Amino acid sequence: MPPSMGDARPHEDRARLEAQARDALKRSDLPAAAQAAKAMALAEPSHPAGLFLLGMAAAQSGHVARAVEMLQEAVARKPEAEHLAQLARLLSLLRRDGEAGEAARRAWTLGPRDALTFDTIGCVLVRLGDHQGALAPFGRAVEAEPDNPDFRYNLAAACGFTGRVEEARRHYEAILARNPGDARVHYALAILSRQTAKANHVPRLEAALSGARRPEDTLRIRYALAKELEDIGNAAGAFRHLSAANTAHKQAIRYDFAQDAAIFDAIETLFGSGMDALGDGVGNADPAPIFVVGMPRTGTTLVDRILSSHRDVGSAGELQAMPLAVKQIAATPSRVVIDPATVAASGAIDPAALGDAYLERARHHRPRDKARFIDKLPANFLYIGHIARALPNARILCLRRNPMDTIWSNYKNLFASQSAYYAYSHDLMDTARYYARFDRLMRLWDTLWPGRILQLSYEALVADQEGETQRLLRHCDLAWDEACLSFHENSAAVATPSAAQVRRPINADAVERWRSHEEALEPARAWLEAQNITLR
Repeated sequence: MPPSMGDARPHEDRARLEAQARDALKRSDLPAAAQAAKAMALAEPSHPAGLFLLGMAAAQSGHVARAVEMLQEAVARKPEAEHLAQLARLLSLLRRDGEAGEAARRAWTLGPRDALTFDTIGCVLVRLGDHQGALAPFGRAVEAEPDNPDFRYNLAAACGFTGRVEEARRHYEAILARNPGDARVHYALAILSRQTAKANHVPRLEAALSGARRPEDTLRIRYALAKELEDIGNAAGAFRHLSAANTAHKQAIRYDFAQDAAIFDAIETLFGSGMDALGDGVGNADPAPIFVVGMPRTGTTLVDRILSSHRDVGSAGELQAMPLAVKQIAATPSRVVIDPATVAASGAIDPAALGDAYLERARHHRPRDKARFIDKLPANFLYIGHIARALPNARILCLRRNPMDTIWSNYKNLFASQSAYYAYSHDLMDTARYYARFDRLMRLWDTLWPGRILQLSYEALVADQEGETQRLLRHCDLAWDEACLSFHENSAAVATPSAAQVRRPINADAVERWRSHEEALEPARAWLEAQNITLR
């Protein structure tokens, strides 16, 4: 028998088993997938495909850490772009960001051939905040499979985040041409830019709403309608859709304000009992981090853009580095990042260990050519006590905005619908209660660390851009840089609902916006007034 004929049988067997394993994975038949993959691995131990597919079956069954080990072994045998891309995806799920980024970029250099691998690389880069870097792999995915709506949506979103608004619009419209009911696209188009009376999507959105069948689709389309109706001056219509969407979603997630109140209580108990209740030690002295915190939708993205326009500063985005570092070292068994037990346990954390852990997590996100970096996770206001102890030379800025504008802006924006951080925002009175606890906690931080936190008024920044920018830079120990006044020319990506606003020069359009809904917001206003909260 000729040698080529003798070599054919193992190759044919491997191809057959690989096809079986991949088909079983698509059908979520994990036992069949594992059986075929295991047969591959046993038949040809040196070939990586069997081990890779075993890892994919493990990942699909929820054993992500075990899957990572298998994929790492497959890559060690022979690096392949698909295997590295999937390894990067799993590492990012485990928050091993540095390794994930390295694997994704290595996969890209190996020259992927299939659309899914291109898209996976792009998704990992997006999770790491590299929206610019994700454009190329997302583009290749769409080139390979132009009719795949998920791949095109990812490319459109990356275009929007990086300021390619018209390009994003074209991709979104291409998706809707094939599927007019795609709710995520309707919402993305609504927030992509400001709508006008002459150019909006309201009739199309109303038609999509009438055809929506899934609650999550109804939620997104109603939010899209509210955004566009408010843009064109129909305040009553906007509020009607928001009220319906938020009422239904609050019921669906079964939110109770007591959940957040318990977290605030735990923080105040831990830090309000005095420094003697906390672990000893001195934090990490690195002065690089600048924390921009506050309630969402209060100007945190605007300040991030101003600061990152400075020659010495880069934005790392909204990092989970501090919450995850606290959770990791506190080592509480709950599956949520923050809860009363985790807060209580965090009091014993050594400040230096926490500072080190934070900086290690942040390292993979911060711009490499800048001395200072911004972490603009708004919810870090919950962690100011930890930040102050763990990073004594870090700068902290808290945005403050008119309480009523804050409440309205939180209520009208669709945050990550499954995120516990923003669950309060689906009810006006819950949002008012959350604001009151935020305000009280900020007073505690100011008492414990007077002068450490710059409380920056959004309204003052709008009224006196240069004066407030000077105050902001002084607090951060930064020299004056004229570029900070031209923040709207900053070409860096923006992945928040404020993307369209911060690409325009500073303006007062959002000041006193709540008054368009004054009657509907009256119960929240009256409640805040009864709490002696200044309604400036």
